[in-house]
Amino acid sequence: MSLFNQPMRTGATTRPSPAEARLASTRTDRMLDINTHSAQETFAVGEQLGRLLGPGDVVCLQGDLGSGKTCLTQGIGQGLGVEGTINSPTFVFINEHRARQPGPYLYHVDLYRINDLLDALVLGLEDYMYGDGITVIEWAERARELIPEDRLWITLQYVGPSERKLLFVATGAHYEELVRELDDALHLTIPGSGEQSH
Repeated sequence: MSLFNQPMRTGATTRPSPAEARLASTRTDRMLDINTHSAQETFAVGEQLGRLLGPGDVVCLQGDLGSGKTCLTQGIGQGLGVEGTINSPTFVFINEHRARQPGPYLYHVDLYRINDLLDALVLGLEDYMYGDGITVIEWAERARELIPEDRLWITLQYVGPSERKLLFVATGAHYEELVRELDDALHLTIPGSGEQSH
């Protein structure tokens, strides 16, 4: 089992040491390209993103099996302060996670097993996306036609046993600002995050 697929309990304090932190990023107005070098770094990126998300936000995750989608979602849950363990909801499609403190729910959606758009409609996906929680959708490309035009789309790519490439594409002014804030937050909180690595 890949380190990126191992369950992480929200509340965990696994952080890269300053020596391990080698997060490299490149940003344009709408995009942020990040390379992480461990599951802990991917989790930390998700945690920072979770701290910035608000009610009604939609985060779409695309990537092959083992690319780090669930690990990133676990970090988002940590940043939101949700209760319990976040695992891939592949067999239940949608998991609802309540915040420990007053705040929005995290709706963790996994569309890996849907066959067509009708399946996504039957799940009530639109009700979640247009509700007051935060919706994170794994395998979002399977329901692209249903997803709001304004959204944050993150493509995760396996680079090596512990390295992942995360490409954030923001559509809409709100998400463009969110990507700018995320890039700033990562450079402030993860030592060496602006350094390029080999």
